[in-house]
Amino acid sequence: MNQTATAPVDTHCPYCSLQCGMRLGAAASGPSPVEIVERPDFPVNQGALCGKGHSAAAVLAPGVRLTTPLVRDTKGGPLREATWDEALDRAASALVRTGERYGRDAVGVFGGGGLTNEKAYLLGKFARVALRTAGIDYNGRFCMSSAAAAHRNAFGLDRGLPFPLADVARTGCVILVGSNLADTMPPAVRYLRELRENGGSLVVVDPRRTRTAELADLHLAPAPGTDLALALGLLHLVVADGHVDEDFVAARTTGWEAARTAAAAHWPERVEAITGVPVAALRRAVELFVGAGAAFGTGMVLTARGPEQQSKGVDTVGAWINLCLATGRAGRPFSGYGCLTGQGNGQGGREHGQKADQLPGYRSITDPQARAHVARVWGVDPADLPGPGVSAYELLDSLGTEGGVRALFLMGSNPVVSAPNARHVTSRIEALDTLIVCDVVLSETAALADVVLPSAQWAEETGTMTNLEGRVILRRAALPPAGEARTDLQILHDLADRLGHGKGFPADPEEAFTELRAASAGGQADYSGIDYARIGAENGVFWPCPAGEDGAVHPGTPRLFLDRFATPDGRARFADVSHRPAGEEPDADYPLHLTTGRVLAQYQSGAQTRRTPELNRAAPGAFVELHPRLAARLGVAEGERVTLTSRRGRATAPARITTAIRPDTVFMPFHWPGEGRANSLTNAALDPQSRMPEFKVCAVRAERATPTAAGTKGPASAATGAAGATPAAFTTAEMPPAAAATAATLTADTAAAEVTLSAITATAAATLTAATATATVEAPR
Repeated sequence: MNQTATAPVDTHCPYCSLQCGMRLGAAASGPSPVEIVERPDFPVNQGALCGKGHSAAAVLAPGVRLTTPLVRDTKGGPLREATWDEALDRAASALVRTGERYGRDAVGVFGGGGLTNEKAYLLGKFARVALRTAGIDYNGRFCMSSAAAAHRNAFGLDRGLPFPLADVARTGCVILVGSNLADTMPPAVRYLRELRENGGSLVVVDPRRTRTAELADLHLAPAPGTDLALALGLLHLVVADGHVDEDFVAARTTGWEAARTAAAAHWPERVEAITGVPVAALRRAVELFVGAGAAFGTGMVLTARGPEQQSKGVDTVGAWINLCLATGRAGRPFSGYGCLTGQGNGQGGREHGQKADQLPGYRSITDPQARAHVARVWGVDPADLPGPGVSAYELLDSLGTEGGVRALFLMGSNPVVSAPNARHVTSRIEALDTLIVCDVVLSETAALADVVLPSAQWAEETGTMTNLEGRVILRRAALPPAGEARTDLQILHDLADRLGHGKGFPADPEEAFTELRAASAGGQADYSGIDYARIGAENGVFWPCPAGEDGAVHPGTPRLFLDRFATPDGRARFADVSHRPAGEEPDADYPLHLTTGRVLAQYQSGAQTRRTPELNRAAPGAFVELHPRLAARLGVAEGERVTLTSRRGRATAPARITTAIRPDTVFMPFHWPGEGRANSLTNAALDPQSRMPEFKVCAVRAERATPTAAGTKGPASAATGAAGATPAAFTTAEMPPAAAATAATLTADTAAAEVTLSAITATAAATLTAATATATVEAPR
């Protein structure tokens, strides 16, 4: 289809959970059909965009993305172009054949936290009605699931931020735990700057002295995997120094005695021995949060993946919530606990049914009343709805096994790069009888598929997203899909139709949202009072927003818990938790901590950002960040290749030597495949409640990579370890023309890029330089 942009369209960025507002218009020149301009009226970013947002149109350019269905005629054979009828018929036949041969649960569905609410809703319905399988989960399990579980445990409801992001600037102190906001969400840094300009303080908890930590009044650098002990140590000092808000605890909480007893066992010297954070720094943190130096009598704790992506992530987040509850920093204006949700629709994506244990409206799939309500909306018998399935990693681990999933339908995810223990996950994906992938690009996972269905991109489709605040916003299409690409809703409709359920799967997004509203009505995440017109008129609506009675309009809920918490008795619940080690601790064979994360110029598995020349110019590949002491011990100089080895595999990348990291810790970003794939190393140890894998800490050893004869490669098995090799990527000769063009884009010289990252991130850079860090207290180096 010929792509011609319509009149300027107000929409939102395709990347992180800020969902920054932007405006799309017809491009005057260049390969992309649209250009991105600022949209100052959207309150979250007020026109500011990071480099990823400014360059997002690059992935719409011809040759970068998929535009034609692809199929594979034989296992191990090349992908070739196909018609939609052939590709859809193959996909539907494989799903039916697998279900008939092995049972319905041998068919699996894997979704993504970047899907619109309409897609996530219909994907869950597709699994449970069209396929009648329990085997569905999504990659959001790898992002916010521990915080979500802790939120529900404590407050009875999970919404990432229970207040608008702008409230951050008006509180007295923010303790930011495991978030490098300056790199992951640059437009949000303005709120940290305003916080300090208003007289508040910022405490950053991170093993690395990141650009965000440089902004802080206080930086605490605990060893990876010790955040739980750190939170308990701070609570111990709150109790010992008389800072407990006894009236709030008595009136609005339960479980305090058990939490206080647990904190008593985490005295400051013990916590210093566990975390490496000096006692003086612990005391200073408490002073800033609730002591005589605290501002305004208000405070917030905000967590991100650092404390959450652990095998004790739920307990860790629960301990930080305890700190808020004990000090009365919750359920009050400009106070509380919040999770900085990561993926673009990480919030909405976990509300409406693509999780293994969930039905729309954040309902439990095991609740008979919830099943009955959703079944009425769907027009099916509640008894025909499957029960809960297994979590994301457990689903991936089952692929191709006896009793496991044999055919997988995957939409909007790239687990070959993003899953923990990625070498093993890749081998499981290869063992499938059939892999069907819907995506906008030929990702590393799509390259292994038997059927690839090209999806429309963010600027080519309309649908709602729910940002980290719980604000439901509307992305609007600015142009039709390129080539033969179809929207994911159309693909779900076409597949469901072939399975005998076409009438229940609308391709029109507003029609799908109308059904979602009905399915969510009465649930915790109630969207029934929200429609497209209202979202546009109000620049987003905060849930819960039930449909008003007798025509009344519910105002939405920007701030939760001010009167009561969402528990049966209205009281928040303390978590009874104690420190325990990570799933894997350093030892003589693997003496270092590895932690992983993101960089400014890339996003998630990099499937889209690695196809953007100006972003690749700024961040062209993986690296290993290590302390000068460790580098000297290894005999490694800046830029020389380092091999990290864990019990699961190896990764090799150039050294980046800095005093900003602890001497006992190394860091790798996780955006790249191949020999620099950080997730070849990571541990799939699961949190017992959230089933979150332990991405943020595992044990590794580091070695200087041995050059080959060519002098360019490290150990032969550097990416995957001695136990096996990751399948080779396609060469362009093996690819159909569209896919070959995509690969050529990735390898093209980007030196001539007209717009550099430094130019397109000027707003973020100005924000960072405007805020000046003061005292920084860290573990001894």
